[in-house]
Amino acid sequence: MDAYAQQLLKHLPFLRRYARALTGTGEKGDELVGQAVQEALDDPEGHGLGGRDRSPLYALLNRLHDASGSPKPVPQDGHPMEKALAALPEVERRLFLLVSLEELGFAEAAGIMGLPLEEAHGRMVKAQEALREALIANIMIVEDDAVIAFDLAETVRNMGHHVCGTAATMDAALTTAKRNRPTLALMDLRLAHGDSGITTAQMLRQSSELPIIFVTAFGDELTRRGLEHLGPVIRKPFTREQIERAITQAVFAPTREPNSPALAALAGQGGHPGH
Repeated sequence: MDAYAQQLLKHLPFLRRYARALTGTGEKGDELVGQAVQEALDDPEGHGLGGRDRSPLYALLNRLHDASGSPKPVPQDGHPMEKALAALPEVERRLFLLVSLEELGFAEAAGIMGLPLEEAHGRMVKAQEALREALIANIMIVEDDAVIAFDLAETVRNMGHHVCGTAATMDAALTTAKRNRPTLALMDLRLAHGDSGITTAQMLRQSSELPIIFVTAFGDELTRRGLEHLGPVIRKPFTREQIERAITQAVFAPTREPNSPALAALAGQGGHPGH
């Protein structure tokens, strides 16, 4: 194996990660990398194989992907981050992936995308704002104690999420959910008029995959009935830190085991583009 091939081999894990995020699947990403490897070996110096800089190889992946005519990935389900990334304009999506997923310097990423630094900076800011907005949750609070419901609502709002409605009974919860389409519910097990939070959760699950966090003094009831799958439990009395942690996990944790390395970009979505 010559020196160029050895150098390319060192780059492969990074190229595969970016290509899979770029195309949306492991299979298409690896196919794209295979094409890039062949072209790079045909002209190693022209693709930067004489040094440690991977920028020409990322640019090659972009060019080959554009030439293939493949559409931007549009995930139908899965992690909210995948959907938020897919919704970005393509230039901003790639810029964000290069900076946050591949951890390239901002000027380097701008160069790969062929953008002036100032324009790239503005696009990155727009991408970060769009991602933050897309990942704001609409949270329904199902709680018959007005003081506790108020405390939960304040915690939700302080985290930057929206309270899309509150309910004290099963009927009110079902109506609120139908009208406002929450992305998460905080729910007590014992509601007003003798209603059951468990029954309410089961009714909600008949029409959606709404994530539910139970905030209750009676968490053992779920375990006793073998219904732990309905959602995690935070026991009363609770702290705001417990609620915040549970909401963050529910909002950002995937509902399935993801293969997309684009999810790694989540850690960088709040960072400043000039780093």
